[in-house]
Amino acid sequence: MARLTEENVRVAREIIARYPRSRSATIPLLHLAQQQDGYVSNDAMVHIGELVGATSAEVFGTASFYEMFKFEPVGKYLVNICGTMSCALLGADELIHHAEHALDVKLGGTTDDGLITLERAECQAACTEAPCLQVNYRYRFRVTNESFDQLVDDLRAGRLDGEIPPHGTVARVRQRAAADRVVGAVAPEDVSDGPSWFDGKAAL
Repeated sequence: MARLTEENVRVAREIIARYPRSRSATIPLLHLAQQQDGYVSNDAMVHIGELVGATSAEVFGTASFYEMFKFEPVGKYLVNICGTMSCALLGADELIHHAEHALDVKLGGTTDDGLITLERAECQAACTEAPCLQVNYRYRFRVTNESFDQLVDDLRAGRLDGEIPPHGTVARVRQRAAADRVVGAVAPEDVSDGPSWFDGKAAL
């Protein structure tokens, strides 16, 4: 699949309705496309552009700013090993070397069974737990060669399916709000009053 499915178009329209400007929904729609196919295809970016009133180049320009959006198929599990300073000092390079041999792939590669893609990541903001990695952006801390091998065994055996969904899944539960419960999106140019919590007095 490349363009959004009929069901995902319905979800996309719900998401777009939450924003005062359709283009503001671009990032959530990119996540929706990636959840559908595991990556963001060219056709999906064209479709998203049609939905939000942007060109596919503008959609790609937004998506390509963020590391989490992939534009080629990746494995069911994307393993990002942090290689920044704290992790590097505590063995990240050796862990990456071990992972390449254990999976029989180089960084950026995917295992022959299509299950695991291996990448090096910049800081994952867990410096006190170095070396760390993420599997589909779910953390693993103080990773050793042995715990990495166990992680791979668990992924291949399906023992972590309840914890780690396939690549592209941001959340298992999608936000839903009844029409009478939404706040309502107002374009900035249509706002005439200050926020309800602001009494108009200057702060002292």
